[in-house]
Amino acid sequence: MANSETPKQLLHLVIGGELSSLEGVTFADLDKVDIVGLYPNYASAYAVWRQKAQMTVDSAQTRYFIVHLHRLLDPETHKE
Repeated sequence: MANSETPKQLLHLVIGGELSSLEGVTFADLDKVDIVGLYPNYASAYAVWRQKAQMTVDSAQTRYFIVHLHRLLDPETHKE
């Protein structure tokens, strides 16, 4: 059996929703925040983020974000 390494998991969360104002990142209603999902790397999170952002392009106050969870879970390893 060949020794194959799995790629390091760098968790990313994609969330979005209507903001209370265009100047900040405060959601208007936390009960309506769209928790899109968790992704194992930035590339897959970005693809979903882009799709969601394009679906809401007509709503200026609706924004989607990629949260780099791996940086929160292991801040010493992911300093930038």
